[in-house]
Amino acid sequence: MIALGIAGAIAALLALVGTRSAIGVLAGWGARQPILQPNAANERVPPHAHKAGTPTMGGLVVLAAALVGYLVSHVRAGVVFSDQTLVVIGGVIAMAGLGLIDDLMKVRTRQNRGVYWKLKGAVSYLMAIGIASVLVATTDIDTRISLTRADLPGWDLGPVVWVLWAATIIFATTNAVNVTDGLDGLAGGSALFGFAAFTGMAFWAFRNPSIYGDVVNPYDLAVLAAAFAGACAGFLWWNVAPAQIFMGDVGALALGSTLALLALTTNTHLLLILICGINVIEAGSVGLQMVVFRASGRRHRLFLLSPIHHHFEVKGWPETTVIARFWLISGACVATAVAVFVADFTQQAALP
Repeated sequence: MIALGIAGAIAALLALVGTRSAIGVLAGWGARQPILQPNAANERVPPHAHKAGTPTMGGLVVLAAALVGYLVSHVRAGVVFSDQTLVVIGGVIAMAGLGLIDDLMKVRTRQNRGVYWKLKGAVSYLMAIGIASVLVATTDIDTRISLTRADLPGWDLGPVVWVLWAATIIFATTNAVNVTDGLDGLAGGSALFGFAAFTGMAFWAFRNPSIYGDVVNPYDLAVLAAAFAGACAGFLWWNVAPAQIFMGDVGALALGSTLALLALTTNTHLLLILICGINVIEAGSVGLQMVVFRASGRRHRLFLLSPIHHHFEVKGWPETTVIARFWLISGACVATAVAVFVADFTQQAALP
């Protein structure tokens, strides 16, 4: 339990101090976020012109702080590295690298989209397949579909189908978090709730191996989740509205892939839908908008603007109001997920 506190506290402190330094460094390098401006073709775009020039790629600090917090926590006796967690870290770094390339292209071309944004989906899915393949090939990860534990519902997919299933989860979650990262602190705050939940669930799996014995070294996974929770908290000090720095794609893809991989390694695949509930709503709003727009012959839209957080901005909600209310929705979704996990544990613990 102490290692969790060490990981979270060190990551939070490093992110808090490191982000302050990164604001000046990134600004000096010219790493400033381009902002899409309203024009005749997109007159509904919310007025975010004042955010143009804000330093971006702050996700580098979040990732670095989380990894340092995770590593330092292992100085305690009994805290050991697990092969699964190391694969997770490797996968997260790879996804963050993809986001970093996109961020650098945006900064260099001063466009709101990276040069290769049309290929980004295919590239990220192929990377997700690679990460899932390494998990299956090098670790004892369970290949059953799970809700709160491996045997619920317990449908074994086999290694090949599981890789595709896991890759889809990684791909969907990283993109959903990226879509959510459109308002100051929205993605970081909702991710903080998710990492806190995974910290608790992984630690509980460690304390109850008779029920969660299929999770490989859950204590190490709990330490990693705690480190990311702390890093998000430290970063949010500077990222809340009005943001002094943005996390960029490097941060969004790092957080999204970590959440997805924690769900896969803790056997809580289906519970991720609730843990990332706000991200599901955000990504779903984009999908629904496209379906309605195309089905109507490009005449009608379901929302004034998507993702849905921009819909409420166009309706006149202040940005801070949208963020606070979406945080509340995220917190409620995560609390529901934890309640489902606890309810299932209580039922299992009561069995003879």
